[in-house]
Amino acid sequence: MTQSSTQPGTTADVEEALPAFRYTATLAADIERRWQDRWESEGTFHAPNPVGPLAGPVDDRPRVFVMDMFPYPSGSGLHVGHPLGYIATDVFGRFSRMAGANVLHTLGYDAFGLPAEQYAVQTGQHPRVTTESNIATMRQQLRKLGLGHDPRRSISTIDPDYYRWTQWIFLQIYNAWYDEDAGKARRLSELEAEYASGQRPTPDGRAWSALSGVERAELLDAKRLAYVAEAPVNWCPGLGTVLANEEVTADGRSERGNFPVFKRNLRQWMMRITAYADRLLDDLELLDWPEPVKLMQRNWIGRSHGAHVDFAVSGVEGASVRVFTTRPDTLFGATYVVLAPEHPLVERVVAGAWPEGVDERWTGGAGTPREAVEAYRTRAARETEEERTSDTREKTGVFTGTYAVNPMNGKPLPVFIADYVLMGYGTGAIMAVPAEDTRDYDFAEKFGLPIVRTVQPPEGFEGGAYTGDGATINSEFLNGLSRVEAKERAIARLEELGSGSGTTTYKLRDWLFSRQRYWGEPFPVVYDEDGRVVPLPDSMLPVTLPEVSDYSPRTYDPDDAESMPEAPLSRAAEWLEVELDLGDGPKTYRRDTNTMPNWAGSCWYHLRYVDPVNTEQVVGPENERYWMAPRGGDDTVGGVDLYVGGVEHAVLHLLYSRFWHKVLHDLGYVSSSEPYHKLFNQGYIQAYAYTDERGVYVPAAEVEEQDGKFLYHGSVVNREYGKMGKSLKNSVTPDEMAETYGADTLRLYEMSMGPLEVSRPWETRAVVGSFRFLQRLWRNVVDEASGTTVVSEEPADEELRRLLHRVIDGVRADYAALRFNTAGAKLIELNNALTKRGGPAPRDVVEPLVLMLAPLAPHVAEELWARLGHEGTLAYEPFPEADPALLVEETVTCVVQVAGKVRDRLEVPPSITEDELRELALATEGVRRTLGERGVRTVIVRAPKLVNVVPA
Repeated sequence: MTQSSTQPGTTADVEEALPAFRYTATLAADIERRWQDRWESEGTFHAPNPVGPLAGPVDDRPRVFVMDMFPYPSGSGLHVGHPLGYIATDVFGRFSRMAGANVLHTLGYDAFGLPAEQYAVQTGQHPRVTTESNIATMRQQLRKLGLGHDPRRSISTIDPDYYRWTQWIFLQIYNAWYDEDAGKARRLSELEAEYASGQRPTPDGRAWSALSGVERAELLDAKRLAYVAEAPVNWCPGLGTVLANEEVTADGRSERGNFPVFKRNLRQWMMRITAYADRLLDDLELLDWPEPVKLMQRNWIGRSHGAHVDFAVSGVEGASVRVFTTRPDTLFGATYVVLAPEHPLVERVVAGAWPEGVDERWTGGAGTPREAVEAYRTRAARETEEERTSDTREKTGVFTGTYAVNPMNGKPLPVFIADYVLMGYGTGAIMAVPAEDTRDYDFAEKFGLPIVRTVQPPEGFEGGAYTGDGATINSEFLNGLSRVEAKERAIARLEELGSGSGTTTYKLRDWLFSRQRYWGEPFPVVYDEDGRVVPLPDSMLPVTLPEVSDYSPRTYDPDDAESMPEAPLSRAAEWLEVELDLGDGPKTYRRDTNTMPNWAGSCWYHLRYVDPVNTEQVVGPENERYWMAPRGGDDTVGGVDLYVGGVEHAVLHLLYSRFWHKVLHDLGYVSSSEPYHKLFNQGYIQAYAYTDERGVYVPAAEVEEQDGKFLYHGSVVNREYGKMGKSLKNSVTPDEMAETYGADTLRLYEMSMGPLEVSRPWETRAVVGSFRFLQRLWRNVVDEASGTTVVSEEPADEELRRLLHRVIDGVRADYAALRFNTAGAKLIELNNALTKRGGPAPRDVVEPLVLMLAPLAPHVAEELWARLGHEGTLAYEPFPEADPALLVEETVTCVVQVAGKVRDRLEVPPSITEDELRELALATEGVRRTLGERGVRTVIVRAPKLVNVVPA
């Protein structure tokens, strides 16, 4: 019997007759399909919980909770770059199972989001239809890869049974406040009880009973962790929605669509993430995360120690400009004050007319301060943050016509507005010290403002702003002090004067949580006739989305900064106005027309993986403790044991998820104080793309290289390197690779391309190397002509056994450390040794080799294991253990000479490196005694048998 097939990896047009049982793509596909079906039918990867519907025997096995950052179900499906992390977590999960752990590994779908909504706007098709179709496609693609997921635990954020709990968590946050004294969140009902009992005084000292119902509600609302506020937001007319800071690019445009974004004051839901700033920052030290990710979060939170300083505004009753500065020691060098153009104080401080003798450079050419300010604010609203803060950009600004008073010396300081000061940083105002700040120096130079140096520059300093350390000068009682001393003394004086205080500020801002979109989680609240928020009871969850005829928010000209949001839900009249009995009789309420951002569902999905079918609780306490409680030792916070995903989520998802989890921890719902204990950022698979003379992309698969040039149908094209995608015509799908080589080959190749954390180029032609390794291994077990097993029952010789156990030892360590590329190399080395020795391969080497291969190439490993006479899956077979006795290498005698004369001898392993041998030789008693006080000119090493030390 023969197969007729084109061998993968060739371009032959003529089919060749192949042995019936050769490992080909056709045979691989059959093996993979059969084992995938068997795993599914037998529930091979079902992970038992201690209690509940998914309960099973957990014994005393260690738990391992492995997670991927779950995907958005795109309509374009997967290319080979997408599953890199999914394969890696699968390899680790399979290894952990074989090493004796109870492994929880599943995958869900982050399914709310703008792409499906935009498609719905274009086509009229409900986003759910599109999204569920995309999920089905992605599930099918991922199944072909043989991922060992527990399908019972898979979730989708658009499932009402899931987002019921997203809404429930929102209500827990809404009904909580942050107790600074306790350093954690508490239930708002506890705060109310403390006010009522008098244990905690109200802000104005009145008794709780003396406050009206409205006053009580306002007092509690001001403390909530989720609250509605009039706040400066990022308004994107082109998308018709507001955006979180993190969704705006550095050049002030929307990540989606690249539309301009403007600052507007709008009434929105906010999350008080700033209350957790210190804990989010400090607890990074307790996490096993890449240092660059920790640094990005530190920078985003942006904790700074310094002082708040209040500058009273002359002629404006009760007005003062509050600034935050990390350098209160330089206050005597402040020569002007700057407000961000959006600062709410601007309207109050603008003078009616220019002061007599005003410098024309300060007026912007306008007849009055108000005209100048209004023109400048309009201009600044159209600028990007990057443009405004660019160090190379010429400084601009206008004088408000008023002066502030320096509290340290009583001197008047002109108040400007300037675009290089941003409302989103600090207080939105600065005291300008041009002698010690480059941006202030450039502004002062342009506008002819005084420059007073308060830090002594070093000798030879050539001028300009000096930002280094030095003694304090020109600062009265601070003169001669160091920066630290002057800073402490300045803060003390400010506090004495009542003009400031030492404080800590943060770059982090409260999380804008409203979106003017249809395809998102509705808010589980209604508004009464007075516009007050009324949370819905748990029994009314989930609040589901209504059917609408138009899915699009109202969009505007992208440059229409004065436009106002109008969400799609505002047009669902029957859903919007609802009659409910919330405890005091039927009343008419109005629902919120905004929806939650797509980050909401991904903030807590790790908890639902733990207990996905629990209808009574967001997660059962016993199950949560089993999978996520701290383990002790280095793990004091608990959380997911391994979380793998892209570094692009370093701030957004990870920071938000940590915040939600900490609130749930404070309120007693979870035992772990962090969601993800260990984080690993995988690299990316990138690819070459090619453009013709018009700059148009051409199919990469049809480009040939000849004499260092790249030709597409005979014409020279340009090559570029970067991401993989359909638009670049360089994407390769996992389906294509599986069809050509089999999924195991694709898995093995992706894991062998290099270290997991490093990005690497995709080379389709290189895939055949992994395929040929599997073919060679197959031939070592299976006769290609008859299909019979051909291993020998004779034990392996000593040399092969030693190699086997070195490989076992190395592969175990590599799998545990996610070094899958070097694990694969060791397995190839062992298989090559079997092939080169000739004759049937010994079973006592083949079986551990197959077991070690299983995490990387599970289908062919399962098939070989079965052909070796074993029943059942190998998924839970013990991973091979190395025999320590066989890891001890035989030694050779190394002669150690000094100036050509033997002075000592060493017993060393044959594999010792030159550097290791040099170090050992120089440390021997014979060499040290012979050299005495003399130095060493050179050391000649001939590892492992000779070292000759040449004295100086």
